[in-house]
Amino acid sequence: MQLGRVTGTLVSSRKEPLMEGMKFLVVRQIDVDNTDTASYVVAVDAVGAGVGEVVMYASGSSARQTELTKDKPCDAVIMGIVDTWEVDGETVFVK
Repeated sequence: MQLGRVTGTLVSSRKEPLMEGMKFLVVRQIDVDNTDTASYVVAVDAVGAGVGEVVMYASGSSARQTELTKDKPCDAVIMGIVDTWEVDGETVFVK
């Protein structure tokens, strides 16, 4: 799993039929100290996330392990919305 911040949406009117009805979001990876990186990914939203939210996402074969993405041609999936996290006893993020 990785941490990311939803930075935008992606609309695709023509796509593989197995991906019909799925919501796509643009996610920018963040470090454990809540700092943006230069890495972006397009991910299927399995939990109802929105722009600006911090999320947990999986990529690669793990992305096909949610109910929504099982056996689908998916390489990244948002599977959690972060409420808070701590590192070394210090709060790094609170929603």
